[in-house]
Amino acid sequence: MQTLHCEYRDHTITASVMAHPDSPLPYASGCLITDPEGHVSRRLSLPVEMKFMADLEHAQQAALAHGRWLVDQHLDGHVQHF
Repeated sequence: MQTLHCEYRDHTITASVMAHPDSPLPYASGCLITDPEGHVSRRLSLPVEMKFMADLEHAQQAALAHGRWLVDQHLDGHVQHF
């Protein structure tokens, strides 16, 4: 499985999708965020109601979108997520 990542506002966001093959929605989305100093966050899961997906590509894209939102929240001073 290829890992997707993107650069956003000087942070690197890496999709972290866990496979659960026996589930009807076999992919659990999450991300890792690396700040400009090189510190890597713990795995940050999507909210439960959006976490599980049937398609790997959608799970990875959702993970990156969630990571971008978390970076925005962090840099705009709303919440410390990572």
